[in-house]
Amino acid sequence: MNKRDEDRLRKQQEKLEKELARIESMSVYEREYSQCQYICGIDEVGRGPLAGPVVAGAVILPKNETILYLNDSKKLSEKKREALYDEIMEKAVATGIGIVSPARIDEINILQATYEAMRIAVSNLKVHPDILLNDAVTIPEVDILQVPIIKGDAKSISIAAASIIAKVTRDRMMVEYDKVIPGYDFASNKGYGTKAHIAGLKELGPSPIHRTTFIKNFV
Repeated sequence: MNKRDEDRLRKQQEKLEKELARIESMSVYEREYSQCQYICGIDEVGRGPLAGPVVAGAVILPKNETILYLNDSKKLSEKKREALYDEIMEKAVATGIGIVSPARIDEINILQATYEAMRIAVSNLKVHPDILLNDAVTIPEVDILQVPIIKGDAKSISIAAASIIAKVTRDRMMVEYDKVIPGYDFASNKGYGTKAHIAGLKELGPSPIHRTTFIKNFV
């Protein structure tokens, strides 16, 4: 093996060790509650957009297998999220998704809709979790032990995994909506209030997936 190959291998090894250490530091809560068989991470995406649903993810990761590069979904590229989504769906003990519509968000408000999406995500798991690690919130009407963790998607591998599957699910939905409801640039902005989105809203008026309570200032 020549010097260049040796250097390349050494750098790869260093990179791997660094990533394993980062994942280890994001597994503090998983270790703390390791007596629980099924530890479930919960997170949501889509609280802020003007259009589209709010989506929650619930993930129970395997204890005997490491998924590298798990992180807060906002810190990952779209390509990385898509790759991790496939790996999580393949390796997780169980996953659940909860989707709450824009009409329902208008009806009960975004916080209650977020809780509802999280309850649906938990109910869609094929195994019953022993504990929920939640990103920042305590979900009402859930009789499972809950641990709310501020900025949990950056501190817990389980919550990070939930944030990834929720974001990929919602992003894919918004891309599909863009095909049938053109003019708002949903494929790019995912329903968030970008310049192009607001311009479309002012020109075309609200679409069936806009949140009426969120767009009062624009129409």
